[in-house]
Amino acid sequence: MKNKAIKSIFTLSACAFAINAAIAQEQATLEVIQVTAQKRSENAQETPISMNVLSAEDLKEKSIEKIDDLQYSVPNLHMTETGISTQMFIRGIGTGNNQGFEQSVGQYIDGVHYGRQQLLRMPFLDLERIEVLKGPQSIMFGKNSVAGALNLSSAKPTQDTEIHLGVQYQPTNGATEFTGMVTGALTETLSARLAVRDYSEDGYIENTFKNRDETIREESAVRLSLLWEPSDTMNFLFKIEQDDFDGTGRQIEVIKDEPALAGSPMPGATFSQILGALGHPNAISDSVLNYERQADAEESNSNSLNNATLTANFKFGDYTLTTVSGLVSYDFVETCDCDYTAAPIFSVFIDEEYEQFSQEIRLVSPVGEKFDWLGGLFYQTSELAFDDNIIIPTNSILGLGKPMLLPIHGQAAGRNYQLDTDMYSAFFQGRYHFTDALTLTLGARYTSEDKTSSRVMNITDISTGDITTNPYAPAIFDLAFGIQSEQSPYSPEGHNLQGERNETSFTPLINVSYKLDQDIMVYASATTGFKAGGFDARANNVNSWEFEEEEATAYELGIKSLLLDDTLEVNLSFYRTEYDNLQVSQFDGILGFNVGNAKETVVQGVEVDGRWIILDGLSMQYGMAYLDHEYKDFTNGNCHSRQVPDGDMGADGNQLCDYTGKSGQYTPKFTASIGFDYFTDISFLGFEYFRTTLGLYHSAKQNVDVNLNPLYEEDAYNKVDMRIALESENWNIALFGKNMTNEEVLTYVGNNPLSGSTFGTDTFYGFVDRPATYGIQVDYNF
Repeated sequence: MKNKAIKSIFTLSACAFAINAAIAQEQATLEVIQVTAQKRSENAQETPISMNVLSAEDLKEKSIEKIDDLQYSVPNLHMTETGISTQMFIRGIGTGNNQGFEQSVGQYIDGVHYGRQQLLRMPFLDLERIEVLKGPQSIMFGKNSVAGALNLSSAKPTQDTEIHLGVQYQPTNGATEFTGMVTGALTETLSARLAVRDYSEDGYIENTFKNRDETIREESAVRLSLLWEPSDTMNFLFKIEQDDFDGTGRQIEVIKDEPALAGSPMPGATFSQILGALGHPNAISDSVLNYERQADAEESNSNSLNNATLTANFKFGDYTLTTVSGLVSYDFVETCDCDYTAAPIFSVFIDEEYEQFSQEIRLVSPVGEKFDWLGGLFYQTSELAFDDNIIIPTNSILGLGKPMLLPIHGQAAGRNYQLDTDMYSAFFQGRYHFTDALTLTLGARYTSEDKTSSRVMNITDISTGDITTNPYAPAIFDLAFGIQSEQSPYSPEGHNLQGERNETSFTPLINVSYKLDQDIMVYASATTGFKAGGFDARANNVNSWEFEEEEATAYELGIKSLLLDDTLEVNLSFYRTEYDNLQVSQFDGILGFNVGNAKETVVQGVEVDGRWIILDGLSMQYGMAYLDHEYKDFTNGNCHSRQVPDGDMGADGNQLCDYTGKSGQYTPKFTASIGFDYFTDISFLGFEYFRTTLGLYHSAKQNVDVNLNPLYEEDAYNKVDMRIALESENWNIALFGKNMTNEEVLTYVGNNPLSGSTFGTDTFYGFVDRPATYGIQVDYNF
């Protein structure tokens, strides 16, 4: 009787969406979605985790090419590029600008961890499914997923022969994409799949100084997968892949330019006016968002990624032993006109190399028993080498504005950072089914991690690359820019840091789920998360070096339900996560980023998502999220420009600002995504079906400034995407539009380096999201 009453409540709630139950009963039922969030294939509706799942068909219909497209289909997910890194956030928790950080949101492709920030820019290729798992996922995915995880599954080889060819053209930004896939049997036990992608784009920001559009992108990817199934008790899947994704220019523009205050070199003058007075009148032609920029130095980034993964499955009776071996490596080279103007001030050169090997072994018991379980061992070793140079060209205007800076012309501040990591862990998760309805899940993971790191800074002569013989340059870099080096007389301790860390963690989980009936499940969970401490890769001063581990305790209450004869899916979750020593990185106001820990942070909220077959041929996907993010104790934040300090004293002697009570970057109170899909039979020019999809995305206001400057609390916005397609058994042709409302969205904001510290102005640059984009897709399937 109780179960019937509860189900009636859910049915009445569903009616609030204006559902006609009498019609819905005659509709087809929702397709079952299989996921691997728990390292075994199971029904998403029976997995007691808050998640969003997108299939290969969803990715095609929404034109999702990479993670920054994905965020507009998944509430509470945010991703952006910055001047020197890439960031991803779930429920307001992510990782800031620092190559010394691991990501708080782990990305896993076919069971292999892609944890470095540069790998977030990698385009998607021939995927079967994306699972966005929210909240700490420490048991199955380890310490690298303290905020959540992206679990990506590549499409597998098949014995049946299939061929896919696709082309996409976007005239609005000159983008062309070619994709191809062929799969089939090589022998009765061996099948193969080859997938390729080639993409080029002219860009959507006009660099008026160079008379070209930017960012110019060139991307290519190729993947070969081999599946060998010698018997019913074993199979081997080998995958090798290479991705190259390069860019020229940046999607950046100067968006605000406030004049210098009294006491500055030119009080009352804007940065643009100062640059004009120094001989560069067109270095900043405008300071409003108009998709135009000015940059003089050549900018480029080159990324080359290689991966090899071997997955083997062995059945021993009803038990399955799985091993996943993965090699990941990449090279990343970037030149940045990091003053973001067309005046010669300074530039930055970055060279980053990374190599990783991982091995996971897990044993899975059969399901259907009173008690089922899985457990395993994991090992990962990695080496990171990061070098950058802050280059002052010989024609820099710095000496014109301040003659004392003339001796650093032709000089560079070079940084070398090394990080070697070895990690071991063991994990176990068991489920005890008291009844067919009531299940208790207990899990735990033990992790041990060793890190060895070093950071050295030297002042060099850019003409030779050797350590400078200029007696004044090191002192000026130190006094003017806070860059402490081995050569600076004002930093007698030098800048040659070395450190070692050994950390262990134990992260338990408890989850209780109860099926009210076969269509409604409620669950409650408590779990913990951990992200190891480390060593700062980006700071210019020796006091910002080591940062502490980050810990999370998460609670979640959820409901997963199928209503109206399996035509309506309603999933609801209430969550609260408490973070201790949240790792943060903030701009120092000059040329560096300092890391630290926010002592206490709490995120909490509610999420609802699901699917709904409204009528025959008409369906809907929806997701909505409310987020409350608050720093409960964060007195050591870096002040934003022109902020009056009110926090603790930093280790370098600078006064800091108190962020306690504030909400962090990328924490809109409300986000929502709703998509409609209409499908019907036709007979037109040889096509058999007509399909149209409509996607709506809403974000409430949020702060996108790295130091939470209230000037850049962006207003709420709405995006509309649409796709209209004619389809047949072999051919598909579609027209699509993205951001059809032409919303002007800033994804990241910061102060122009040196604009305030050297010239006294309050000048901001911003990364600008794409305006309205239209295109055509043609696909052939055989």
